[in-house]
Amino acid sequence: MATNAYGNAFNTYKSNSVNFASKEQLLLMLVDGAAKFSKIGRQAIIDKDVKKAHENIVKTQNIFYELMVTLDVAKGGDWAESLMKVYDFITRKLTEANIKKSEKIMDEIIPLIEDVRDTWNEAFKKSKGSK
Repeated sequence: MATNAYGNAFNTYKSNSVNFASKEQLLLMLVDGAAKFSKIGRQAIIDKDVKKAHENIVKTQNIFYELMVTLDVAKGGDWAESLMKVYDFITRKLTEANIKKSEKIMDEIIPLIEDVRDTWNEAFKKSKGSK
């Protein structure tokens, strides 16, 4: 019973973290998740766990689809258009990696996903510093 109580407390904490997070914090949670799920997907490919690889690559894709939907290209101008192209490239490569179950493609795309995450982390830090 104690384990269940801890599990419930953790789930409540996790839910509250998302429910009360700022837009910026939610964005960081998403890009952190994308980096994490892409690495899990890569390892699952190595382990020949097709189902786990597929599930985690799809989770990563879904995060980037959400980022694409919420990116305001009209307000963001050239920068946002460039970012949209990066997101599109990532989702296409993830699709290819998922179809082929290719560790090599994942090795190419994970650093780009991490760069996106690191860029958003830096932008968030700078925006907090200027407030």
